[in-house]
Amino acid sequence: MLVASQWKLMFWRFRRHKLAMICTVVVLFFYVVALFAEVIAPLDPNKVYNLYRYAPPQPISFQDKEGGVSIRPYVLGMKSSRDANTLRITYVPDPTKRFPVNFFVKGEKYKFWGIWESDVHLLGLAPDAPANTPFFLLGTDRLGRDMFSRIVYGARISLSIGLVGVLLSLVFGILLGGISGYYGGWLDAVIQRIIEFIRSLPTIPVWMALGAAMPPKWPPEYVYFGITIILSLLGWTGLARVVRGRFLALREEDFVLAARLTNCSESRIIFRHMVPSFASHIIASITLAVPGMIMSETSLSFLGLGLRSPVISWGVLLQEAQNIQTVALFPWLLIPGAAVILIVLAFSFVGDGLRDAADPYGR
Repeated sequence: MLVASQWKLMFWRFRRHKLAMICTVVVLFFYVVALFAEVIAPLDPNKVYNLYRYAPPQPISFQDKEGGVSIRPYVLGMKSSRDANTLRITYVPDPTKRFPVNFFVKGEKYKFWGIWESDVHLLGLAPDAPANTPFFLLGTDRLGRDMFSRIVYGARISLSIGLVGVLLSLVFGILLGGISGYYGGWLDAVIQRIIEFIRSLPTIPVWMALGAAMPPKWPPEYVYFGITIILSLLGWTGLARVVRGRFLALREEDFVLAARLTNCSESRIIFRHMVPSFASHIIASITLAVPGMIMSETSLSFLGLGLRSPVISWGVLLQEAQNIQTVALFPWLLIPGAAVILIVLAFSFVGDGLRDAADPYGR
């Protein structure tokens, strides 16, 4: 008689959660974009186009001149004019100019992950397009930098800081929560008081204080790891309490007693017997914690206390949208916020699906 394993049963239940499956595809899509950011981004995210500051998005069109469907996608050209009253330069589509869009075209050179040099981009204008032809799928910012390329590159920082932060929180949560629940006594009392103290602190002021404490002259790499450690030091308490509760329930079970009678070391009992018995719950908790980390980094960077330019993250990009007048005139600067909302919702639904699938009492 074949018996399905715990992980297979969990997968079967998770697969029945249609919304969680769709959101899993969305999450994987975002991470593929972050992994291949250099290839997907059509332009250098830091290159300045002085002639196209605050240029509106150029959507890809499939409609031909007769109103039918064109097999070959294209973008319209762009022409500028100056408003006589405000003296502000505005850009409007030029229907007389159509530039075909090709896949896997050669463009600006880059180093993939800083190792391999290449010039192949997923999207780009046809090779016969004139030099300096605008190609801004999501518009440009105040300096004339391509927003689509910057959002793609920002996904790498914003999504990776969520994973790294959660992994560090996982280590702290399992280690301290496991010690608290397994040994009990004064160790349990001390760790629980530390957890209560951290959870009683107002989150945003603590983030602001710790973020402002980082030296402003630090290079971007140091700031990145500093923000990650700050988020981890404040985010492990919830998981630690879950682990402690599970350890309190499991330390009196028969399989733990049997492991002790066979002279297993305490580290082996904890990491080989107790932790794997509720690993599915830990995975669900981690999945639900990732969007919190992403939101935390975005909030700190938006307030100017986290990552700073020239580092590109979604929070840094949203700094451009702090001025309500700018948002009213150039709403495409809010698109990084839409990316944050989408990935947070996707992670939340995936976490809900994993939590339901890991529930042994669910149907």
